[in-house]
Formats: sequence, C-alpha cells, structure tokens
Amino acid sequence: MQRMRRPAGAAPTVSYEGQFLIAMPGLREAPFARSVVYICAHRDDGAMGIVINQRAREVDFSKLLVQLDIVRQEETIRLPPKVEAIRVLRGGPVDTGRGFVLHSSDYDAGDATVRIGDSVSLTATLDVLRAIAAGEGPSRAVLALGCAGWASGQLESEILSNSWLVCPIDPEFIFDDDIAAKYERALGVLGANSATLSAQAGHA
Repeated sequence: MQRMRRPAGAAPTVSYEGQFLIAMPGLREAPFARSVVYICAHRDDGAMGIVINQRAREVDFSKLLVQLDIVRQEETIRLPPKVEAIRVLRGGPVDTGRGFVLHSSDYDAGDATVRIGDSVSLTATLDVLRAIAAGEGPSRAVLALGCAGWASGQLESEILSNSWLVCPIDPEFIFDDDIAAKYERALGVLGANSATLSAQAGHA
C-alpha cells in the first residue's frame, strides 16, 4: 500500500466527489456490471472511486494482516473483535495490487489520509492496517483491492451517455455488511429497481 493522492487538477464545475455511481443495465462489462461506486476524488484531470458492492471472497482480512507482516499467525486470536467485521472488496480494475481503506473520519494518518467528506476518509498506506490490528484504527472500515479510475472528462461523458446514475446516499452505506443487496438498495434510494430500470433512463 502506498500514499494515495487525489488527481491534481482543480475541481470541475460539477463534482461528484463523495457521491455514489450506480451502473445502468446497459453497462455490462466486468467489473462494473451491477456495481455501486463511491467517488473518492473528482478533478478536472480525472476521477477515482471504489466499487463498494463486490466482495473479494478469497481474501480474509486477518490472514492479509499476516501476509503483510503486520501480525504473526499466532497473534491473530488476539486481534480486536472488529477486525473480523472488516470486509475485503474488489475495488476496481486499476492498481489491483494496492489496498485502499475507506474508513470513518475518526482516524487520521496525517498526509497519508485523504478526507473525502465530513464522515468518510481514505488511507492507502499500511499505517491504517497497523492501527486496526492494534485496536487504534477507525470505528468503521472496508479494505478495497484496486480502484476505478477515469481520465479527464471520461466520467462526465459516461454519465451523459447513461452508463451511470449519480446518487447521494448516506456515507454509512459504504460500511453496511449487506454487500450483495447494495445494488438494489442503491437503486431504491432513487425509487427504481433493476427489473424496471431502462438502459436509456436519464441520470439523477
């Protein structure tokens, strides 16, 4: 894990930072089919987000701590109880070898932490994993392997072409354990569902 930096440009006229993207039915290619993406950064030179509804089922968080030499195998039985609650996600097709921790803003690792909104931050260094293992980390967190990225103007173009719906949702939605139902629940915020949503629907 390395320090995460926002895209360097100025904020665009309309910024989707801190909002959620919901994949339209016409967006069928993996890994974005039926995906919900939290936008962590949106600037003139691009955007970056995390897919929050796809589990990396083959990856166990406590075992990952062992693999990264944060704890020894024999120490895993003494990890704080909330470690077991942390889910590992497939965050997107970019930088799949990197880990990105979306977490509540009650934890801050200085320059390594990017504050996205009032209640959500992103840290992409081992500092946050060490803090979690020591019981000193954020109260809520998910670990994403990889992220989603868009070049300058690309996200705006995809939204205009009806690939995505834009939806403001309570940030606590990120940490909800019912990952399998998040797509339909996100659509429900807009009063829609996948059975009736047209691939040609306009964005919200």
